[in-house]
Amino acid sequence: MNRLPRMTPLAALGLGGLAVFLIVALFAPWLAPHPVSAVVGGVWEPPSATALLGTDNIGRDLFSRLVWGARVTFIIAALATLLAFLIGVTLGFYAAFRQGWVDQVLSRLNDLMMAIPTLIFALVVLAVLPKTMVVLILVMAVLEATRVFRIARALAADIVVLDYVEVARLRGEGWRWVVFREILPNALSPLLAELGLRFAFAILFLSTLSFLGLGVQPPIADWGSLVKDNKDGLVFGVFAALIPGAAIAILVVSVNLVVDWMLHKTSSLKGAHRNG
Repeated sequence: MNRLPRMTPLAALGLGGLAVFLIVALFAPWLAPHPVSAVVGGVWEPPSATALLGTDNIGRDLFSRLVWGARVTFIIAALATLLAFLIGVTLGFYAAFRQGWVDQVLSRLNDLMMAIPTLIFALVVLAVLPKTMVVLILVMAVLEATRVFRIARALAADIVVLDYVEVARLRGEGWRWVVFREILPNALSPLLAELGLRFAFAILFLSTLSFLGLGVQPPIADWGSLVKDNKDGLVFGVFAALIPGAAIAILVVSVNLVVDWMLHKTSSLKGAHRNG
């Protein structure tokens, strides 16, 4: 009997790091010693009992803002990723199932969206629309959905030609039944891995927008805005900007380690299925 591949040490390390950040985001009100905008000392003070990681550019507790920023970063990135998958997977599967002109229209519209540089498109839209969290999530989701559509359509195109899908078509099943009962279960593993990758990209994209001033707006803080607020301290030898930057890097690496293991697991299961 073939056994599932065990979690590697690197995957366990990534999962542990992801769990730590998730706990910090969930329990931010209890872990943060100060409110997100509370001034507790002078500008860029060193770590102390009042401010565990020191203070930021206007004297706020950097540790508290890092903890609150974890919640904001997780919520926006997770909601944008889930919405992107809802849009991209639904349209991708529908295009692969219907084929013909429906597939051509949706695919060409998706190609048109992908031809526009993602960051430039987001900057133009966010410069015109109100800079609210809802608008930010919608813009990120629409842009990410184009990548998800391409993956979902490619997966579904390989599945719709299989015998059991043809049998479902001949039985007269509608596209919803075929998509959710036949295609989705057989494409779930690679889609879950892609979900992790999209989540990592969403974190980086959100941080980039916030660093440019078009992401999360004050007094709310995310990790990208923390880097932006404290970047000038690097000139004076103050490394407050590197702490949220390190948090972004560690979280993205943790997600990638888990995704790599999931991809390896999926490949191993496919190989076991062929050999069985």
